[in-house]
Order: sequence, then structure tokens, then C-alpha cells
Amino acid sequence: MDENDTLALLNAGKLVGAKHIKISAGLTSFPPALYSLTDTLEILDLTGNALSSLPDDFNRFTKLRILFCSSNQFKELPTVLGKCKSLSMIGFKANQISHIAEHAIPTQNLRWFIVTDNALSQLPKSLGACKKLQKLMLAGNQLTSLPSTLANCQALELLRISANQLQALPNWLLDLPKLTWLAYAGNPYSNSIEVAQMRQHQALEIDWSQLTIGQVLGEGASGITYQAQWLQNDKSEAVAVKLFKSGFTSDGLPSCEMDANIIAGEHEHLVGVKGIIAHHPQQVQGLVMPLLDASLKVLAQPPSFESCTRDVYLDAYKITFEQATHIAQGVLSAVQHLHAKGLMHGDLYAHNTLWNDERVVLSDLGGASFLPLDDALQAAKLKAIECRAFNILLSELAEQCGATEETLRQSLNGGWLTP
Repeated sequence: MDENDTLALLNAGKLVGAKHIKISAGLTSFPPALYSLTDTLEILDLTGNALSSLPDDFNRFTKLRILFCSSNQFKELPTVLGKCKSLSMIGFKANQISHIAEHAIPTQNLRWFIVTDNALSQLPKSLGACKKLQKLMLAGNQLTSLPSTLANCQALELLRISANQLQALPNWLLDLPKLTWLAYAGNPYSNSIEVAQMRQHQALEIDWSQLTIGQVLGEGASGITYQAQWLQNDKSEAVAVKLFKSGFTSDGLPSCEMDANIIAGEHEHLVGVKGIIAHHPQQVQGLVMPLLDASLKVLAQPPSFESCTRDVYLDAYKITFEQATHIAQGVLSAVQHLHAKGLMHGDLYAHNTLWNDERVVLSDLGGASFLPLDDALQAAKLKAIECRAFNILLSELAEQCGATEETLRQSLNGGWLTP
């Protein structure tokens, strides 16, 4: 259904009882007709409009669980949200938000909070009162520090703080008991580390004129990947070309993802890099990568609204114990290699794992960050966070093959992630 049609049907009173509404129609004000759904609406997506405020009585939507207002013109988080006690997921990505009032946070049930790509220089201390908070997306702001009250968010599992102005990672952050997926590249804290690492690595430059771009293989938050032919010395090689989008992604800066791929280098269980693109006519940044076997399949689907931080496996999806061991060993080897290169993957998930019976590939370094070179204790704590992610993947693999986690662990022949 066209979203303009949704608005027309709403205005005509034909969507009474609706639980999920999505409207992207250039709205400059909140549609009054939505008030006909105050007792039923659970998910409201107003992404891609020109809204700068919500009505003061927005809390009349008593059943609203999920609200998306990304890519609008908000300069502050609407304070009325603090009165919306049922809200568990809030997304205000890519606005112009520079301020969040203390009382604008609905602390009762908030699990997932997204304010990526805004202009925040500080966060409200009230975030620390969100006992159910599991996922916090803050990349692409101007944060110089995190409120110490976040140490109270003992349920926090995924945190994105890349591309800010953080001078250090606070000690309490690395001691959060459930923190499992952390991305922090592109901060002053990590820039010096990245520069030191990058001086030791030179990627091959591949001229744009040597590449013939073909069909799209996939599109993610940071860019689009194409099948291509690379002509060199009168020989043509099938490759994959990833052209990066400008600006921020949910994980951080595309340039940091490029750096991580280059430093990670070649490894059997990583995608790998052949070179970086030079002389693109629009100065677009890009990577030339090996073309993966089309038979490689994704292990699971990304988290859903309900699962929040956990991947979704298809009901009919089952694997053998041998396949589970094969996948676990491949991912383990990839992560060990990244750690040896001074990198954290940051997004170690089944949905970033590709496999067939011959090969396993851990993909997507968009959330990768550099381990500190001069703080062994902090590096160990960061690796321990990645260990937690591997443990979760291992338990999921065990469930999918009907084995116990311990039996699967033993099949790794003593191999493990060591902080």
C-alpha cells in the first residue's frame, strides 16, 4: 500500500482498529486522524517526513510500543515521550537533535533507543533509570562523555558510540555484566590508535577505470555491493565492489569500516580485501573484495522488534552437530585473527555469518573498533565482551543442532577466545 494511500484511508476513517501505521508523505504536522487509533496503535512509523514536534497529548496512545521518527526535523526529543509508559523502542535517527530533557525518557519499559546521526553533546542522566534498556544507538553525535548513571543499565547488551568526541572509554562501561556488542571507532580516543595502525598498512589502489560494475549483490547501512570485473594485465577477474555511502551509519563512519577491512587483511574466514578504489569520478570511497561463492548462506536473520538483541532463526532451520562445529570453528578462527590484528569485530552475530559445508565467513566489519595498544587491562576487558558474543552464538548453534553447549564447546578442541 502506498503511504499516501495510508494517510487517505486514515483520514477517511477506514483504518479503525489498526495496530501498525507507517506514513512517509512529507508531513509537517502530526495527522489528527491518528487519534482515532489511540486505543489500538502499537507501532507508529513516521520516518521520512518534515516533522519537528509531536502533540503535547501524544501520550493518549496508551498501547504504543514502538515509535520511529527518523529522518525528520526534530531539534530535541519530544518531552511528551516521557509520559508514554508503554514505549519500548524509540527511533529518532538522522534528525537535528541537540538536547534531550531529563523527563523526556520513558524509563519504565524502554529496551531500544536510537538517536544515531544527530547533534547531541550530552545525554540525560535519566537514561540510567532504564532498567530494561538492552540496545542503545548513539553513533554520529558530538558526545564527549557518557553519563555515569548508565552504569545502572545492567541489562544493556548492544552499544554504538562510534563517530563521537569521546576521549576515553569509562571503566564502568567495560564492567557492565551483559554488554556484548560494542562499537566505538571514530572517536578521539581511538583515532590515535587507528593512525598508528594504519601507518603500518598500505592497501593496493585499484583504478576505477579497471572495474566494470555489474549487478547489485546486496545493500547494507554503509553501502552497496556489486558484482564486478577487474581488468589487469589483459586478464579479467570476477570480484565484489563495495561503494560506501557518505555520512554516518548505524555503526559509525564508513571510513572506519574501510580501515578495519584493510588492517584485517586476508584470512580464510573473512571476506578479505584486494584493494581500495582510486579515481572514482564522484570521489566515492570503495573496496574491491573477493567474490564469495554464491552457495554461502546466512546463518540467521537479524534481530526483530521482539527479540531486540537476538538473531532470528527460521523455524525449519536445523543443522547437524558437525555443521555446528564447522561454523563455530570458522567464526572462532576469524575472531582470533581480528584480535591478533588489534581489532574487535563488534557485531559478532549469526546474521553476519555466511557458511556452506566447505567454508565459513564472518562478514561485515562496519562495527569493528581498534583495541588499545597501551592499556592491556582495557584490551582484555574489550576482548571479554567479544567472548560473550561468541558464547551466545555457540549456545544458538547448540540449540539448532540439538546438542548441549558444553558438548559443542568440547568439539572445538580447546580453541577459545582469550581476553
